[in-house]
Amino acid sequence: MTQDELKDAVAAAAIDEVRPMLGRDIVIGVGTGSTANCFIDRLAELRGDFRGAVASSEASAQRLKGHGIDVYELNEVGTMPVYVDGADEVNAHLQMIKGGGAALTREKIVAACCKTFICIADASKRVERLGDFPLPIEVIPMARSYVARELVKLGADPVYREGVVTDNGNQIIDCYGLDIDDPVALETRINAIVGVVTNGLFAARPADILLIGGADGISRHLPA
Repeated sequence: MTQDELKDAVAAAAIDEVRPMLGRDIVIGVGTGSTANCFIDRLAELRGDFRGAVASSEASAQRLKGHGIDVYELNEVGTMPVYVDGADEVNAHLQMIKGGGAALTREKIVAACCKTFICIADASKRVERLGDFPLPIEVIPMARSYVARELVKLGADPVYREGVVTDNGNQIIDCYGLDIDDPVALETRINAIVGVVTNGLFAARPADILLIGGADGISRHLPA
C-alpha cells in the first residue's frame, strides 16, 4: 500500500476503536495533520451517532465543519472519552514527538482532557528512540531568542521555523540534535524555560493505544 493508503487504513481502524464510545451526548477530541484528516473523513460517516468534536487546530475544525460535524470549544465540554491524533515519532512506551504541523499546544491540551488517547500512524513513525525528528517548541515571540539560548545549553541546535505562526499567535523553534534519554524529564525541563508555551514531547501524557499501518496491515499496541 502507498503511504496515503496506510493512513486511510489506520484511520479506519481508529473508527472501530472509537465507535463503541459514541453516543448522542458524546463529544470527542480530534487531532491535526494528514493522518488525522483521514480519520475526520472517516468520522463523517458516523456524524449522526455523536454530538460533535473538539478540534486541536483551526484547520481540523474547518474540516470537521465541512463534513457537517459540530465543533465545540473545549471550555464548553470538559472531559471527553477519547482523543485521536497522529504523531511525528512514537516509541514503545507510546511517548511521542508531535508538532510538525505547529498545533502541539492545542493537541496537548485536548489530549490532557481525554480519558483515552489513540495515536494513529504509519510504520515510518515508529522508533526505538525519540529525537531523529526535530523537537518543536512553541514560544512567545518576544522570548524566542532567549529560549533558543537556553535550548543550546541543553545540547540542542535550535532553528526558528520562519513564516509559521501558531493558532495561538506564537512562534515555533525546532530543536535538532537533542539527546532524549528521559523524555518525561526533558519535557518538564523545557517547559520550565520562561517564554516556552509547551514543547512537542508527549511523554508525561503518552498515548494509551497505538494503531500502526504497515505492509502487513494494522497492528495494535499498548504501552510497553
